[in-house]
Amino acid sequence: MMLLDRLIPVLQVAIGPVILISGVGLLLLSMTNRLGRTIDRSRILVELRRNGSADERQRSDLQLQVLWKRAHLLRLAIILGSASVLFACLLIILLFVAALMHWEIAVLIIVLFTGCMAAVIGSMVYFIRDINLSLHALATELEIPQ
Repeated sequence: MMLLDRLIPVLQVAIGPVILISGVGLLLLSMTNRLGRTIDRSRILVELRRNGSADERQRSDLQLQVLWKRAHLLRLAIILGSASVLFACLLIILLFVAALMHWEIAVLIIVLFTGCMAAVIGSMVYFIRDINLSLHALATELEIPQ
């Protein structure tokens, strides 16, 4: 049976991953909103492409190519962000089970935490690439020299 004085430090250690889950959750919300807007804009352009003139079709095709790339970047960012949350959840469970069972599994905890951080970093890299691509597309649309 675990005593309260041994449980409190475990709870304190588990707070870090819980805060990470909350922060990544907010980032995922932003990413899924961007993905939704990208998909909505793509649907509008597809309809414009079907019913538009040759010039409108050409412009729509160029915009659709950029939106397709953005959707893929956002999908990767969301997958990595979700993987980070999964690793953090596993880390919390493992911390509690290890404390209850008196397991010495520091290496596994280090691997999970490192995987969690690597997934957050990867997610942010793809998210930044999406933002840069969207700004590049806007500059091209507005004919601003880059």
